[in-house]
Amino acid sequence: MKDLDRFSGRKAESPPNTSPSQVPPQVQLLTISDEEAGQRIDNYLLRICKGVPKSHIYRVLRSGEVRVNKGRIDQTYRLQEGDMLRVPPIRVAEKAAPTAPGAEFTILFEDSHVLVIDKPAGVAVHGGSGVSYGVIEQLRASRPDAKFLELVHRLDRDTSGVLLLAKKRSALTNLHEQIREGLFDKRYLVLVNGDWKNQKQHIKLPLFKYTTPEGERRVRVQSEGGMASHTVFNLVRKYGQFALLEAELKTGRTHQIRVHLSSSGFAIAGDDKYGDFALNRALLKADDSRGALKRMFLHAWQLTFTHPETGQPVTLKATLPAECERFLKSLAQPVHKQQ
Repeated sequence: MKDLDRFSGRKAESPPNTSPSQVPPQVQLLTISDEEAGQRIDNYLLRICKGVPKSHIYRVLRSGEVRVNKGRIDQTYRLQEGDMLRVPPIRVAEKAAPTAPGAEFTILFEDSHVLVIDKPAGVAVHGGSGVSYGVIEQLRASRPDAKFLELVHRLDRDTSGVLLLAKKRSALTNLHEQIREGLFDKRYLVLVNGDWKNQKQHIKLPLFKYTTPEGERRVRVQSEGGMASHTVFNLVRKYGQFALLEAELKTGRTHQIRVHLSSSGFAIAGDDKYGDFALNRALLKADDSRGALKRMFLHAWQLTFTHPETGQPVTLKATLPAECERFLKSLAQPVHKQQ
């Protein structure tokens, strides 16, 4: 597999005999740190008041019980470093929402400003839409002392690979600015079905987001109302009816790679939204010519950005997952016909 070598990389305690639900809530006086500054007061309270209903948080904000520097504020106030915050006694409901299970992921890089992980396929980056806990909730649960941890960008649930998170609000702001200015370099490995012809191909098709009657988020190519989108594809290697491509995102639209390819007649192997469903069913089982593939073959293998503190370029790589490597090796094996 020489063709793939360049993609390899590597709370206060309860008094004795007293349950937490019996401890009377207390007024909290908090000083806002540099990492906490910049976020809205409502979002901050929702995070620190675990288990408290959202409606109750907004009620105490409207009533003026929450004070900043001894003055009243509304829910849109953005916290500043050094702010003195008074949080009134808030009793957490005894039947609080279940907390996310803590989980650790393969860490590609970490310092005081950023955290970069190798996200496995099948794990959503955040909860919602039928997903109870995502990467961000599980990381926060496994790092209870972290004052700040936010996603810088997203990956689809079934996409694996490099995922960047910010550990300071200043880092998040800086990295988002880099994304807006097109300074991120994001590369993916993707396996498509079809006779791919060109060594390098640009696809520029406007993408329009919509919701199905069942409430599912989808994207289609559409000029009216569509967002300009640009992907560059480089051929890595052909495997019979399949082609392994490197996709370089010039814009970062939802499902961009998947829709650009499917709309051009090339289904991603294992894509259950925009792919070839008959092919996907066949791929679930191995045959004489190949192994089985039980996931979408789309992997964020490399990310380059400027470090928000040092200003130096950072390039991080995530090795192609083992199940994808095995499938490619099976495609590269000669087929032995029975006599």
